[in-house]
Amino acid sequence: MADAHSPASWRIALPHTVAAVPIARALVRTALTDIGSTADTDTAELLTAELVANAVEHTAGHDPIELVIELLPTLCQVEVRDSSPVPPFDLTDPAADDEPDPWQEHGRGLLLIRTLSSSCGHRPTESGKAVWFTLSAPAER
Repeated sequence: MADAHSPASWRIALPHTVAAVPIARALVRTALTDIGSTADTDTAELLTAELVANAVEHTAGHDPIELVIELLPTLCQVEVRDSSPVPPFDLTDPAADDEPDPWQEHGRGLLLIRTLSSSCGHRPTESGKAVWFTLSAPAER
C-alpha cells in the first residue's frame, strides 16, 4: 500500500479501441484499492469508462489514448488524453435546453460526469486535449 500522505499516480497508454474501456475501469479500481482510497470506486469506474468511451468514439485515427490517475487518500483525479484538440462541447457549460433524451443510447456520459464528479473540465495539451474529473472521498466520521 502507498504512503497515506504522498500522492500516487499512474499513466497508461490505452489502445484506441472499445477494448480500452474495461481496461481503464479495472485500472482505476486497482489504483483506488491499492492506495486504500475512500473515494467511491464504482463512480470512479463509471466516469472513467465514459471519458475513455468518448475519446474512442469522438477522436479520429489510431493514436493511443492516455489514462492518467492521480490519487490521494481523500481525492481521486482521472484524466483522459487524446489527439483531438476539439473540446467536449457541453462538459462544463451545458446549454439549459440540452438535456439528453432518456430514450437515446448516447448523450448522457458528460451529464453523468458533471453530476457525479466533485469537479470536471478539459484543457488543451501539446498533442490534443485532456478531459478530467475529480472525486472527493467522503469525510471521515
